[in-house]
Amino acid sequence: MANFVMPKLGADMNMGRLLSWSKNIGDRIERGEIIAEVHTDKADIEIESFISGVIEKYLIEPGEEVPIGTVIAIIRKDGEVTTTNETPVEIAAAPTVAPDLSKRETMTETVRLHISPVAKKLAAELGIDPTQVKGTGPGGRITREDIENAAKTKTEKPAPDRQTGMRQIIAAAMARAKREIPHYYLRTTIDLKRALDWLAQENEKRSVADRLLYGVLLIKAVAMALREVPELNATWENEQVNPKPSINVGIAISLRQGGLIAPALLDADKKSLDELMQKFRDMVQRARAGRSRSSELSDATITITNLGEQGVEEVFGIIYPPQVALVGFGKIVERPWAVNGMLGVRPIITATLSADHRVSDGHRGGLFLSALDRLLQEPENL
Repeated sequence: MANFVMPKLGADMNMGRLLSWSKNIGDRIERGEIIAEVHTDKADIEIESFISGVIEKYLIEPGEEVPIGTVIAIIRKDGEVTTTNETPVEIAAAPTVAPDLSKRETMTETVRLHISPVAKKLAAELGIDPTQVKGTGPGGRITREDIENAAKTKTEKPAPDRQTGMRQIIAAAMARAKREIPHYYLRTTIDLKRALDWLAQENEKRSVADRLLYGVLLIKAVAMALREVPELNATWENEQVNPKPSINVGIAISLRQGGLIAPALLDADKKSLDELMQKFRDMVQRARAGRSRSSELSDATITITNLGEQGVEEVFGIIYPPQVALVGFGKIVERPWAVNGMLGVRPIITATLSADHRVSDGHRGGLFLSALDRLLQEPENL
């Protein structure tokens, strides 16, 4: 049996509230398939299963909020035999959380909940926590009438302001990042004429729907440059650096309701420009619709922020922990530029690097920006 836990979908997440299960008990689920939808302060996230098997039991109900790491489901792996023909409804009680989150100790206690199927369904529809309802049926069983009475007496609370909550979460994460991470910053300017000329010629061959955006060239160039300076593709956890074998580029996306989210394009260095363009469009649409996936939010190994559309010429970002680097791009501007001793006007973009001095230094950071520049001068090879 495999324990499926409430995943950590970012350094600033401590709790998650289950919105719905996507499968029924007894259904088969494949690795990578959506098993649940979870609400966080930033968005509603689709959670993917990390294993193939059969859903043995669920330990929490929709509407419940539990800390990350809490076991919320049991999956029977292929080849295993179920331990019982009966699947009781079980609820995971809220773990005890120590005041010091860095030394949090979690204890999950499973208790049997006596509730009729009709009452269980009604409780989910009305948003009633059945563990807080006293049953009046035989043996303390919770009935439909108990749920209806609980709904009548339920005190309505104003809905939380998601934007305010998100800003508080972001503020806490960024304050911790600036306090704990010894940042260093580098900048360079890159001539984009060759890249933009190549892009224009390439897009002439394509339909409007299939055209590439110049931002995809930046994403692929960052991913390829990380192959040359791999220490920037890592995380800092448990007081040590953890190099990452996959290059998963997080993209900072502004949300319509306010705030930011940074889902990742997985294995960005291995994907073609067409694949990156397709996945980038899909990822942005889902993120702004509140439909990001858990792997996109938990697996980023570096983040890109691009404020060019806002008219910003350069940005020095704050590293998003546990990552160890962030790349920033500004808008494309025309500047005087010398090429082979001749002065002309060229489209220039400013690229910046914010990096963790515990993991790399200015020399290695400079090599990364140099590689980024070189790769953008050879767009046909991206």
